[in-house]
Formats: sequence, C-alpha cells, structure tokens
Amino acid sequence: MKDSILVTGGAGYIGSHVIKLLGENDIHTVCYDNLSTGNRSSVLYGDFIEGDLSEIDKMKDLFQNYNIVGVIHFAGSIVVPESVENPLKYYHNNTTNSLGLIELCVDFNVNQFIFSSTAAVYGNVEAEFINENATLAPANPYGESKLMVEKILEDVQHAHPNFNYCILRYFNVSGADPDGKIGQAFPGATHLIKINCEAAAGKRDKVQIFGTDFDTIDGTGVRDYIHVSDLAYAHIEALNYLNKNKKSDVFNCGYGKGFSVKEVISTVKQISGVDYVVEEKGRRQGDPANVVSDPSKILAKTNWKPRFNDLKIIVKTAFEWEQSEVYKSWPKK
Repeated sequence: MKDSILVTGGAGYIGSHVIKLLGENDIHTVCYDNLSTGNRSSVLYGDFIEGDLSEIDKMKDLFQNYNIVGVIHFAGSIVVPESVENPLKYYHNNTTNSLGLIELCVDFNVNQFIFSSTAAVYGNVEAEFINENATLAPANPYGESKLMVEKILEDVQHAHPNFNYCILRYFNVSGADPDGKIGQAFPGATHLIKINCEAAAGKRDKVQIFGTDFDTIDGTGVRDYIHVSDLAYAHIEALNYLNKNKKSDVFNCGYGKGFSVKEVISTVKQISGVDYVVEEKGRRQGDPANVVSDPSKILAKTNWKPRFNDLKIIVKTAFEWEQSEVYKSWPKK
C-alpha cells in the first residue's frame, strides 16, 4: 500500500492548490471533503472521499484503508462575522471535529500533522508586524476556535512525543493558480480580492468597504495578502520540515507587507480596467485595523521562497480566474 497524505477540506480553495502541488511532486493524496464549500472539480490528483469529519466511522475506515503518513488539515469554517453570529457552529466544525481527527492520528500512529490556522489567533495586536511570539488574544470565535486546536496539538505532542505538528498561521490568502486550472470557487465568498474581482467581472453589482475610520494610512483596514500558490508551497516545506527535524513548530505565512482596502480596490480597478461601484459602510464586529505578518521565521527555518510576492500578480491571477473558461465549466452551487 502506497504512502498517502490525507488532506481534509482538500476540495476547497487552499486545499485544492496544495493537492495540485503534491500531485505534481508525485505524492499521493487522499482528499476528504464534505463539499459544503469545496468543489469536486478542483481536486486534480489523488483519491477523493466525500464525507464530514464528524462521521467518525467513515474516518476510521479511511485510516484503515490507506497508509496515511501525514495529515494536512484544512476542513473548517472561516467567516469571521458568521462566527460572531453563530459561535457554536465554529466551535463544532473547527474545534470538536479537529479533536476527533487528532485522536484518530494518535490511534493510527500518524505522527505528522499540518494545521491550517489563522492570523486571527493574534486578535488586535498593537504591533506593526506580528511574529509568532505575539500575545494570542483572538477577537472573535473563529480565531478562538482555531487557537483551541493549536493548544490541543501542543498538549497531544507533550503526551505523545513521536507526534509532531506544524501550525501555519495564514494571513489573507488570495489569487489563483497561475496555470489557470483551479481557483477560489465557493459561493458567497468574503475575501476582499475575490469579491472585487467578481465585481470587475460583472458578477456583483457593487462592493462594500466596511470601516473607513480605522487608524491606518487611509482609514480602511490593512492586511497582508499572500498568493495561494505560495501558501501551498509553504505546506510542502512544512512537510519537509517535519520529515527532517522531527519536531513541532509554528510559522506565520505572509509577506510582511500590508495593503489597505482602498489600495486593493484601486489595484483591481487598474488591472481589470473596470470602474465598478464601491459603497462605504460601518465597521464589522471583530475586524482589527492592521494585520501584517513577520514571516522571518518560516524564511529562516525552512526552504520556503515566495514567488508571487506582488499585489498586482495576486490580483491578475484572481481576475483571470473569474473570467476563465475552466471556472465557467465547473458545476455551480
């Protein structure tokens, strides 16, 4: 039986890019996804199993039927405002289901675990650049639900020394596969670059800016945007790190440069050549003003080298995906 990497939520935006990169490197994957926000068409390599992480018996069968040597765990809920309105959903999907998955890894002696975490675990940090040692004080249930999983992983590693993990704290993930084969596809997206590209492509009547009175360069929120293909590459390097070092670690995944909402909108309009309607609204609950990474640790301790560290490239690939024939051919929900 061949060695396999289990990718939960692998039919989603980031997971599908990771599976593509693993497949291109001849690493066999098993994608496990309930397709609530993922798209089956995005899984280009490996095996696919439709299922929910709460279906423990189905998950046990998967571990019994495949030689799983590592897990990359994406599956979960990710919308900050929704987490404020419906925290129970987030603690169930993100924390409880992750706990069950980690328990299966221990039971089946799967000792490499990469966790899709988030910069939301830092909350409203008063720092120009956020490093991994910053205070962890999430400002919303989404961030809390992810931080709980981080703490579970840490405790499990202490109890089971052979079990090692990499926690990757994502900043704002954007863009699409430069080959044009996959991209962000689930309906009702809330990612800033995605929704602006949808507006430029004529799929939205307008976009909204939530908050123009933040203490930032132009009053709008500032974020660190990382291209999804660079983030996918970070997961490969995280696997290599675990294989080589046999120890756990936490890494920020970002570029260390922030752009405001207005700067992003201006870039999308420039790249697309479309002057779509933009409305200014009040702040959303739980949104911090400034979230920019310090990525020096992952750059120093792994072989990760970003290739798409340019807002115009990120926007260009995202906009091209919105117009692509591949995307148009995918079944819509």
